[in-house]
Amino acid sequence: MAKKVAVIGAGVSGLISLKCCVDEGLEPTCFERTEDIGGLWRFKENVEDGRASIYQSVITNTSKEMSCFSDFPMPEDFPNFLHNSKLLEYFRIFAKKFDLLKYIQFQTTVLGVRKCPDFSSSGQWEIVTECKGKEQSAVFDAVMVCSGHHILPHIPLKSFPGFEKFKGQYFHSRQYKHPEGFERKRILVIGIGNSASDIAVELSKKAAQVFVSTRRGSWVMSRISDDGYPWDMVYHTRFSSMLQNVLPRTVLKWMMEYQRNRWFNHENYGLEPQNKYLMKEPILNDDLPSRLLYGAIKVKSRVKELTETSAIFEDGTVEEDIDVIVFATGYTFSFPFLEDSLVKVEDNMVSLYKYIFPPHLEKPTLACIGLIQPLGSIFPTVELQARWVTRVFKGLCTLPSESTMMADIINRKEKRIDLFGESLSQILQTNYIDYLDELALEIGVKPDLFSLLLKDPKLALKLYFGPCNSYQYRLVGPGQWKGARNAIFTQEQRILKPLKTRALKASSNFSVSFLFKILGLLAVLMALLFQLQWF
Repeated sequence: MAKKVAVIGAGVSGLISLKCCVDEGLEPTCFERTEDIGGLWRFKENVEDGRASIYQSVITNTSKEMSCFSDFPMPEDFPNFLHNSKLLEYFRIFAKKFDLLKYIQFQTTVLGVRKCPDFSSSGQWEIVTECKGKEQSAVFDAVMVCSGHHILPHIPLKSFPGFEKFKGQYFHSRQYKHPEGFERKRILVIGIGNSASDIAVELSKKAAQVFVSTRRGSWVMSRISDDGYPWDMVYHTRFSSMLQNVLPRTVLKWMMEYQRNRWFNHENYGLEPQNKYLMKEPILNDDLPSRLLYGAIKVKSRVKELTETSAIFEDGTVEEDIDVIVFATGYTFSFPFLEDSLVKVEDNMVSLYKYIFPPHLEKPTLACIGLIQPLGSIFPTVELQARWVTRVFKGLCTLPSESTMMADIINRKEKRIDLFGESLSQILQTNYIDYLDELALEIGVKPDLFSLLLKDPKLALKLYFGPCNSYQYRLVGPGQWKGARNAIFTQEQRILKPLKTRALKASSNFSVSFLFKILGLLAVLMALLFQLQWF
């Protein structure tokens, strides 16, 4: 008899968890508190309690080829970076393709997840839910928590003396939807993450003036990288990951600073990070530097104090007549349906083995999916998490002892602090490819490059020097997909398809470029021959 698995939430983590359950022959039931799928990526005009909220203009920071699920490439005509509505369309196509909607109970809120009395032997859970005012309970063999961590806004008001005097409008970035209504306002955005920069840029096109207050600064990157390719297709390769792991930290620091400042000098723009050698996540924003050049946005230091209408900054400067303050100060997270003894949140942190499993349970039948912030796309990350978890539930993969898991958690925390720092925004941060490979190794789907080099050298070189996308984890092992190799070699076609909307003679640019190279080479040879005649 198939094991029954409860999946809490029908966002991206919930959808891929459903598919992985079905792939492993498990019997899933998904509980979704709203009326539709999509979670964070489904825009709604109004903010709803207990649900993630985004602004209307949100676009993905990771490209489609690096963000798609491993056996389901995005349509080739989709743009490389997707508006939230386009990404939701992909989720709908995905859910329809794998017939996932039949497993979801909509408008059903999970009230409690409790161990059954015989948990130590059965590993089972009692799930209490509410739908249209009616409570129900059911027993499940395992639980996958996919409720996300962008729900509870973090507004540290105690950090802003005088806040109670401020007479203007203020709100958390979670409540921001669009720039209408902010015309000719003087706006202060507190924070320097992706949401802060997006909102500041968008508001600066309507407002009289926008100020961005940052304590530590941040590196800023464009979505466009070498030769116009998406940044993550260039940045996330196994070769670059290897360099990060073997090169001395001082060399890495120099390389990172040089790379970040190639676009613009961050010091000149007031954005250079306070500790510029931490490997923390950069901002992805194509417009911020230009808005700073226009003067539409001004970068300020930390807010020291607020008055009725002004902000006093740490460097002693004052900005008067502030109409609006936007707190882009991140999120805290909690699991109100879980007892503290199961997953306890302390200082906005939880102790989970590989960011997934509570280490102290007698049976590994509870897992948190998506409670992580990789330096890359979240979608392939949660997919590998779900693939591993479902195999643990089936008994095909096993976890080490509690002491080993606790040691791993402590070691991982120390490495995270060393690499990314201790700020609230970095608590869930992890290296991208290293973490993917770590999960893939547990499942048995990490590609063996040395073996491939002998059998399929062209593919091996592509895997090592090309972008490390999700298809790589379908080449071998459980869940192998016959289309994986082809998807790897046709990714450039899907990148260029939505860009090439104007017919051009394919050979024209190449011919001119090639001709200049030949002429240049001939000129050098002639110069050398001319020099030799004088000897």
